[in-house]
Amino acid sequence: MGINSSHNLVADLQLGSTSDGLVRIYVIGEDIDLPMDFEPDEAREIAAELLSAADEAEQITKQNRKKGKKK
Repeated sequence: MGINSSHNLVADLQLGSTSDGLVRIYVIGEDIDLPMDFEPDEAREIAAELLSAADEAEQITKQNRKKGKKK
């Protein structure tokens, strides 16, 4: 399954710091229980990637709306 693949999975996402000074991204769902721990610098890099992806997705949405209006 890739980034653009559709799926019917439902999961919850929790984010927070651990008592060990790590940042945890925790994904839990019917068939998944996945805690992922990161050093603070790694978490900042992930946050920057998320913001970049959000900006790109926003631009794609705007382009798609413009294309829809031209039809």
